[in-house]
Amino acid sequence: MRNKVWWAVGLLIALGLVLLSPLASAWPDGLERVAEDQGFMGLAQDPLYELIPDYVLPGVGHEQLATILAGLIGVLILFGVGLGVGYLLRVRRSTDQTRQV
Repeated sequence: MRNKVWWAVGLLIALGLVLLSPLASAWPDGLERVAEDQGFMGLAQDPLYELIPDYVLPGVGHEQLATILAGLIGVLILFGVGLGVGYLLRVRRSTDQTRQV
């Protein structure tokens, strides 16, 4: 039960931070800034596939809302993967303990 509380608190904190994401700095992040300053930004290749390009959900007219929605989707996907991996590890551990008995 206590473990579930930590997951819920973590999810709520992450979702709260997503709501604040449009307030983040408009300046490029550190890696992009160095690439621009050193003149090799143009050498970067685009990824083969982007689910949410530039952290903005395509098709949403309001940029801040698109950023929030992209963040919500990302947080929910990552928490889903984390819960899935945790479940698989727990099932595997209980199966291994059953075999030892």
